[in-house]
Amino acid sequence: MSKTYPVVLSIAGSDSSGGAGIQADIKTATELGCYAETAITALTAQNTQGVSGIENASPAFVGEQIDRCFEDIRPDAVKIGMVPTPEIARAIAERLRAHEAENIVLDPVMVATSGAALSDDDAVGVLAAELFQHAAVITPNIPETQALVGHEVACAEDMEDAALELAERYDCGVLVKGGHRVEDANDVLAAFDAEGNAVTLWIPGARVDTQNTHGTGCTLSTAIACGLARGLALEDAVRTAKGYLTGALSSGLALGHGNGPVDHMWQQR
Repeated sequence: MSKTYPVVLSIAGSDSSGGAGIQADIKTATELGCYAETAITALTAQNTQGVSGIENASPAFVGEQIDRCFEDIRPDAVKIGMVPTPEIARAIAERLRAHEAENIVLDPVMVATSGAALSDDDAVGVLAAELFQHAAVITPNIPETQALVGHEVACAEDMEDAALELAERYDCGVLVKGGHRVEDANDVLAAFDAEGNAVTLWIPGARVDTQNTHGTGCTLSTAIACGLARGLALEDAVRTAKGYLTGALSSGLALGHGNGPVDHMWQQR
């Protein structure tokens, strides 16, 4: 009997500690019933306490990885995470446009949980100019949202306004994540209705009291891509992904001496 799974391609950096990046994406996709493919943009030497080194892949090799995936096991959705240089960003945009990739979820990663810079500002600029408009959704946290809109995002109203501003500027869905807020973990999704108007929807979330948050952004964006690969509408994909991440944060996994990883396998306990 033949069997198949929805396929998700993760274009991101490798995390040697396993909590974020490519490793988190593979675990998330597997747990959510999808087949994971990867195109690695960089190798990182890191653990829960910080990043000590980064070795970037060449832009040509990143493009070659993407080509080999699309030519054989075509992904149903694509997640983009760590993009360290503008040259790699340009290669990703070029190859995804050439393959007419669908269901792109773009997490504009700028800084690791530990505070280490993971992407050149110019790389995010290239992605914004060349790929945001092809994305189903981008998933910036509050600091990343502030960098993209160029002004402070200090309250719920600011989050909503920023989501609408970015959705209209780039013609894509925008999920502004509220995890950096103290009082809650509510996210706001800006998307387009049947008439083509940008509208917002709040996705509520309870704050989980834990320091083990390494890989949250990677996990959420990949989980959204899994939902889209399975044929869910964007809102449903976001809600399902947020539920999965909340479970992973609430599980109580405690590894390492710093910001430990979320528990990707919490549903198996």
